[in-house]
Amino acid sequence: MLASLNRVNAMLSDGNAPPVVTSRVVRIARTINATLPRLRNLGLGSQEAYSVVATATTYLPESVGAYLRLPRQWADTRPIDGYKTSLMVLVEQLELLAGTMDSILDAANRADAQALLAHGMFLEAKFGHTADGGPDLSLNSPT
Repeated sequence: MLASLNRVNAMLSDGNAPPVVTSRVVRIARTINATLPRLRNLGLGSQEAYSVVATATTYLPESVGAYLRLPRQWADTRPIDGYKTSLMVLVEQLELLAGTMDSILDAANRADAQALLAHGMFLEAKFGHTADGGPDLSLNSPT
């Protein structure tokens, strides 16, 4: 998977991609890299886990590759979809991928955040609080 992301980075360098494309691809790659170790939180067979892998290995390389195969001047100035140039279409695709990867990372992190909350409730139930709201740290025997 990391090889796919490295290939995309190499394509960007070789294809002289504009900074607006490079910055979005870097953002997506960082989010994917942050999500990969947390895929187990989503369930390895989940749609979200599949989307992360497919984005790294297929969706991102195909979008960037299709754009980079076009001559730069033509891709960046000629409308292909109404008023949108190839560059504008690619940026929209990259924004969609970035937003989706951000949402998936949030979902993966939420699992650990929920575990933290659950542990806090356990600790509160186990050890309780004093009248002033602080933890009861006295060494007195329970009565």
